[in-house]
Amino acid sequence: MKPIYQCHVAFPDYSLKEALQRLEEKDIHAMPVIDDKEKFLGMISAQTIYKAAFHTDKKQESFLNDTKVSDIMTHANLYILEDEVFEKTLTTFKGYPILAVVDSNKKFLGIVTRFDVLEQFESVFGMNKSGVRIAFTSEESSGRFAKLADILRHLHANIISITTFDETDKLARRIVLKVDENVKTDKLKSKLEKAGFRVLDITKF
Repeated sequence: MKPIYQCHVAFPDYSLKEALQRLEEKDIHAMPVIDDKEKFLGMISAQTIYKAAFHTDKKQESFLNDTKVSDIMTHANLYILEDEVFEKTLTTFKGYPILAVVDSNKKFLGIVTRFDVLEQFESVFGMNKSGVRIAFTSEESSGRFAKLADILRHLHANIISITTFDETDKLARRIVLKVDENVKTDKLKSKLEKAGFRVLDITKF
């Protein structure tokens, strides 16, 4: 999360011209709208402003000067609470480039951007560290991760990242494991297959 002091915001009494100038000066697509007590009210974006200007009967300059942010701001529900899990961001973005973070009283605390989310996914998959990526499947059964941990321990493999996905038949899970470059991939593949895992791919990068 980018904290409030690092965020660019708009106030409801801003004219659309002021808001648009701020968006253009800061080279951003959207801003949270907050009141003087820092309560989150909604979002304003260049796209929203252009769309409203297109549909008005007023001359553009007059419309931008006379219309307030509060008149056209949207997405009053585009926020998550500060103590919610990271995964919640994925279902809340709704095609918008930023997401507000608030406390239980809707006080604005900061934002999460799409770029921030992508960075976290890079971290989840260990993309910033070189190593060996192994993709394999496992039947849904208790103890399968204990088996995997035992194999990795015997090979002295250092885990960089591990993620799992549902297979389409729901009876198995796809596992993507990334370990350090020093692991002996032939031995690792052999031990995984002997333990009942089906190895799909091994790639060094």
